[in-house]
Amino acid sequence: MERLKVNLCGIPLDNPLIPASGTFGFGYEFAELYDINQLGTFSFKGTTREQRFGNPTPRIAECPGGMINAVGLQNPGVEKVISEELPRLKAVFHKPVMANVSGFSVREYAETCALLDREEQVGWLEVNISCPNVHGGGMSFGTDPASAAEVTRAVKNVTTKPVIMKLSPNVTDITAMAKACEDAGADGISLINTLQGMRISLLTRKPILANTMGGVSGPCVFPIALRMVYQVCRAVRIPVIGMGGISSAEDVLEMMMAGATAVEIGAANLRDPLACVRILDRLPQVMDQYGIGTLKELK
Repeated sequence: MERLKVNLCGIPLDNPLIPASGTFGFGYEFAELYDINQLGTFSFKGTTREQRFGNPTPRIAECPGGMINAVGLQNPGVEKVISEELPRLKAVFHKPVMANVSGFSVREYAETCALLDREEQVGWLEVNISCPNVHGGGMSFGTDPASAAEVTRAVKNVTTKPVIMKLSPNVTDITAMAKACEDAGADGISLINTLQGMRISLLTRKPILANTMGGVSGPCVFPIALRMVYQVCRAVRIPVIGMGGISSAEDVLEMMMAGATAVEIGAANLRDPLACVRILDRLPQVMDQYGIGTLKELK
């Protein structure tokens, strides 16, 4: 549908809906439920240089209006993603896919991105410097502008595809982080990742998560995400992907009114595997309701 089309870093999307990394696996799992080619694209499971088992269980805790997770970047490692996961994905998804990359050193980020950059089906590299659920990596680069810029430059030096830096909300000034990435050559920004939180069991008197703390996501974080996306869109000139608590067509439009070029949908997929396709089906109706002809008007 022409009115839903957007352009993300030079690559056209049929619509702005992108399932977020960590909530959509490698895509083919959801392809058993519906035709995932209906989506704009999706960001596949966070990938590191080496295989990771992730954090010990329990990894999930409920909270009002959302959830807390501490999965810990469980994944098979980049070589198996390339040799096993991408071929399986290619059989069911016929669009460019977004590769989400995490690391524990600047060199590791660069090596992993360089390998994924060679893959034909990879359209964008989403570089996650914002994961709060691992020790010594991810968010340690995402809370300091100089470190974020260093990762951005290292990845840009070894890749040819658009690099989108995924930012943490657990900072004092989100615009400083975004501008540092832009100045270092980033092609786009995505935000927000989860906020840090925890729950304590009244029965055991101990933290519910084995990792003690985890990332809060779900509808409860939407107002915070919207505010940060609004701020970043006015601080940088590169495209911004908005995410954080989006669970309806109305949320999509609100996030795009804040300035986002596209949106990622995360926790909603865990509650309802059909969330993205339901939102997509309803989006034109809500646009009609509010007199919006095309999504490009919102920019």
